[in-house]
Amino acid sequence: MESVVIIGAGPAGLAAGYELVRQQVRPLVLEKGPMVGGIARTETYKGYAFDVGGHRFLTKNKEIEQLWQDTLGDDLIKVNRLSRIYYRNHFFNYPLTVFNALANLGLSESISVLLSYLRSYLRPYPEENTFEEWVTNRFGDRLYRTFFKTYTEKVWGIPCSEIMAEWAAQRIRGLSLVTAVMNAITGFKKAKTLTDEFYYPVKGPGMMWDRFRRALEAEGAAVMVNAEVVRLNHENGRIEDLEYIQNGKRTVMTVSHVVSSMPVSRMIGALSPSPPDTVMESIRGLRHRALLVVGLIVDRPDLFPDQWIYIHNPNTKVGRVQNFKNWSAALSCDPRTTHVGMEYFCDEGDTLWNLPDDRLIEIGSKDLSGLGFCLTHQVVDGFVIRQPMAYPVYDATYTGCLKVIRDYLGQFQNLFTIGRNGTHRYNNMDHSMLSGMLAARNIGGAQHNLWEVNEEASYLEG
Repeated sequence: MESVVIIGAGPAGLAAGYELVRQQVRPLVLEKGPMVGGIARTETYKGYAFDVGGHRFLTKNKEIEQLWQDTLGDDLIKVNRLSRIYYRNHFFNYPLTVFNALANLGLSESISVLLSYLRSYLRPYPEENTFEEWVTNRFGDRLYRTFFKTYTEKVWGIPCSEIMAEWAAQRIRGLSLVTAVMNAITGFKKAKTLTDEFYYPVKGPGMMWDRFRRALEAEGAAVMVNAEVVRLNHENGRIEDLEYIQNGKRTVMTVSHVVSSMPVSRMIGALSPSPPDTVMESIRGLRHRALLVVGLIVDRPDLFPDQWIYIHNPNTKVGRVQNFKNWSAALSCDPRTTHVGMEYFCDEGDTLWNLPDDRLIEIGSKDLSGLGFCLTHQVVDGFVIRQPMAYPVYDATYTGCLKVIRDYLGQFQNLFTIGRNGTHRYNNMDHSMLSGMLAARNIGGAQHNLWEVNEEASYLEG
């Protein structure tokens, strides 16, 4: 009898479970947190629903799209996308439109941007190893410093010269100054990062994952929350059993297969016997950025029409502002108010992360009013979501470290790593789900390479 355990009840783990029950296998899903959904969950505060970040349901995979539609039906709505860049008190359309850019930058600055682009075009970086080199070759140094450098360094906390070009190629492939201008002038084919509409669960992403959970349980699978896997005991290239703790009780269970979406560094650290020193050293080379969402309730019915805004002002710590009622009106319990998510990127345990909630709410309120979206006294309430390990970092060491880890994990016949953190890859939600479904098929005898999911171009701005 198959005894399959899935570690993590985010999109990847739940999709793996869904695929397994279609194969008449009833897995046990163990989720460390108090709810399903992972970083794509929906949190509520006094009747208001907040994304942890913002999660568009967007895919080129017809099977994934059909799965979403089958799961939610009419509760999966289509939303017209509007997200802009806020810089020096101006809104810049994204994707770029010529007249908007000219009006906001001014004629003199626009000419400087064009000349900078021509210099980069005539004398490009001969190699594109870093984010800075990749973007400068496509946009010129001046536009790179205006619209890419500040925001990107807010997200990752390191200079763009230390971020690998692979991240840019994955997230904004196909976009350059020339293609952006052509899009703006002619309506020519858009880059793969840009979309005009997307699907969204009417009451937030958590609605999708709750439906998945109920579907699994209806087929006899079990989903346990507040259940942390602490040890994976292995012998002769197989995971023999695992140990988890739920509500203070430790349980050991024999397994036939393990599908893991927990951070690969933590999963490696839970293996017993411990891996070789070279592998343990490599997991210390994988870094993550954490996310703080300062949820604010504002006593105004409208702030701006966007779903989210990128804040490129270098003197403001906030990186993005999510306006949740513009994702779906059903996320708000009071149309006379607006609830927003002020997103701050940081390192787990740093000064910002450790600030008390009331101080973070104060900072978020001042940033929102300082950007001109409201007056400070109009912020009437707030709360804080702390999300560790939100974004895998593509720095100079991660490629080599990940190769060592991949080579080591290749010896295990019944262990499959999936999802954003399970593969330390900045996956979109559909790619994470696909990796889970393919892992389930591998248990059934298929031979999919799970590390290659998302090698195809991406289309989400991030």
